[in-house]
Amino acid sequence: MAAPGIGGVGESPLRPDGTLKVAGEFAYASDLWMEGMLWGATLRSPHPRALIASIDAGPALALPGVRAVLTHEDVPGRRTFGIDHTDDQPVLAIDQVRHQGEPVALVAADHPETARRAMEAIAVEYEVLEPITDPRAVIADPERLKVQDRGGITRHQPVRVGDVDAAKEAADVVVSGEYEVGIQDQAFLGPESGLAIPSEDGGVDLYVSTQWIHNDVKQIAPCLGLAEDQVHMTLAGVGGAFGGREDLSMQIHAGMLALHTGRPVKMSYNRYESFFGHVHRHPAQMRYEYGATADGRLLYADVEIVLDGGAYTSSTMNVVGNAASLGVGPYEIPNIRIDGYGVYTNNPPCGAMRGFGAVQACFAYESMMDRLGAACGLGPVEIRRRNAVSQGSRLATGQVIESPAPLAEMLARLEAMPLPPAADGADLRDLPGGVSQTTHGEGVARGVGYGVGIKNICFSEGFGDLSTARVRLEVIGGEATALVHTAAAEVGQGLVTIQAQIARTELGVQKVTIAPADNGVGDAGSSSASRQSYMTGGAVKAACEAVRAELLALAGRRLGRGDLDVAGGKIVSRADGVLGAIEDVLGSEVIEATREYHHRPTARMDPLTGQGRSHTQLALCVHRAVVDVDVDLGLVKVVELAAVQDVGKIINRLSLEGQIHGGSAQGLGLALMEEIVVSDGLVRNPSFTDYLIPTILDMPPMRLDILEYPDPEAPYGLRGAGEPPTLSSTPAIVAAVRDATGRALTRVPVRPEHIVL
Repeated sequence: MAAPGIGGVGESPLRPDGTLKVAGEFAYASDLWMEGMLWGATLRSPHPRALIASIDAGPALALPGVRAVLTHEDVPGRRTFGIDHTDDQPVLAIDQVRHQGEPVALVAADHPETARRAMEAIAVEYEVLEPITDPRAVIADPERLKVQDRGGITRHQPVRVGDVDAAKEAADVVVSGEYEVGIQDQAFLGPESGLAIPSEDGGVDLYVSTQWIHNDVKQIAPCLGLAEDQVHMTLAGVGGAFGGREDLSMQIHAGMLALHTGRPVKMSYNRYESFFGHVHRHPAQMRYEYGATADGRLLYADVEIVLDGGAYTSSTMNVVGNAASLGVGPYEIPNIRIDGYGVYTNNPPCGAMRGFGAVQACFAYESMMDRLGAACGLGPVEIRRRNAVSQGSRLATGQVIESPAPLAEMLARLEAMPLPPAADGADLRDLPGGVSQTTHGEGVARGVGYGVGIKNICFSEGFGDLSTARVRLEVIGGEATALVHTAAAEVGQGLVTIQAQIARTELGVQKVTIAPADNGVGDAGSSSASRQSYMTGGAVKAACEAVRAELLALAGRRLGRGDLDVAGGKIVSRADGVLGAIEDVLGSEVIEATREYHHRPTARMDPLTGQGRSHTQLALCVHRAVVDVDVDLGLVKVVELAAVQDVGKIINRLSLEGQIHGGSAQGLGLALMEEIVVSDGLVRNPSFTDYLIPTILDMPPMRLDILEYPDPEAPYGLRGAGEPPTLSSTPAIVAAVRDATGRALTRVPVRPEHIVL
């Protein structure tokens, strides 16, 4: 095992990519370049819904330097693809467009500006149709208002527990509310980019920023008319992801252009195009009714959750499953009726984003807990404590919480944290509006709010989730060196660092190299669902254990001993201490092992009752927000965020704290500023000028209390930690604004007009 101080599990070694990124020297996908490469561009629909009457590529092909113009007729293989369903969306629009920004044609040219001019020269004749944009109208008439031939509803998932109607008769207190969540964008800083190069075997080499290499290959190969082993994919530098790179963007398009022209082709979206080039967080419309006893014990929940998936399926079916299964949060409720819907519209396509369905539901159920507490005369912490789940409790799906769920303890710890001091009215930087001098303290009210979130970890509902790792141990330059090879995507979460920490811990060596992620090794699954530390960490651990066992067997044969282990780069005996260096035992030998890691099985939710053990692991985070609000102008300053989170086992505290801070920042953005504004299917703010995201000046100081209640089924007992802070931070901030203003605030993001009108 690793000796303390060599960067093993539980320590915080610095990230190898950290300095490069801070210094601006890290090579992202948009930095790729190759001699003789062409530049690709995509013509996109300006309409959310229209029939395509004709496409004339002649004017574009006539421009000097243009090497190709491709339409759906030029797709060499299957003309549709999808992350879950192969017939989900067309590679290029065939006879119609279903959302603004849908790809219609491709261009390859010698220069990016030439490609842009050629793209604009393509003449497309559209027959514009009225877009379908109201998801509730679709639910009311799914056969008439259908964007897809398969109907208007992607998935309807009911959850049924007990007898809600009977419980309504017994309730002493009843509260209800309607809540809405706008479209949030992942807003990653690195736009979609990649390089496609024709390969010697007739296939294509792809260097792309993605979240799931093997799933990309499964979609790309059939569309390019290639076998999967002819698509060679290597992860390029990723500038953030947050779910927005799970779906394909330019991968098939670049491959088509490269195979058609026989030359390398680079594609890199600008920021405007990026808003149309990836899915977003589902907007939601939700109706909730809760009934309780006079002392605040929940009796029933009656819930409807409507998620607008936009034009194509993407991962909407799974997002609906998450929203429905976690729709009433980590509370004990004996009678539950939930109806979760995902629908098709001509609005922008929506799919995976950090929190994946649980974020939308969390805003609603936490708002309801505050409303119920007020109706019962109880404070926000006490109403949650009285209804909190614990070990042995059942969720809405009937799934039993097997690991410790210290929610009551977490709430107590959060409430006990000291509150920040009152704002200093003499320093404008401490007030809403800051140095713009909108106030000198008059009209400013302080509010405090709480939020609780529960998030599933890893894939759910029977998905055959696995990760693969190959570990090689040999002596290089006189030093024992481990090489770890997986297809797991490093998207900024620090996975490269964690893989090396695990290898040092299990093999007792200092020097660990992480090979570039590609499909030359088995599937590692997606860098999403807070799963990679769990799944790829488990695979690396298992492969290292196999290598260590072979190393110790070799040492036993050479030393004539059987009571051996590794520690600090040495072969040690439990009886006699150090017997020799790993390098001496290995010599010229090379030990290599490949292992798969699978989590415990899950089951699909029952289609009628929603019952079933649908989740692998569950994680809790609670937030307290303190805000100052200028109630006259509707300006909000988040003064402090405090969070308590159970992570099972801290693998790397520095990275973990960064994840909690980052998730909280995205929750703050959803609470107060982030929204893609859509009107009649058209995006009105596709730029970072008009789509606002929190900056370092918007983020407050944070207090963290990190708990370790190990999950015995997980590697090292860890619990995925990246997503839960995104859930609970949003309702906590909104609750604090409610506390300061007395406004109901049933929609996020909260805007000034919601406060002052």
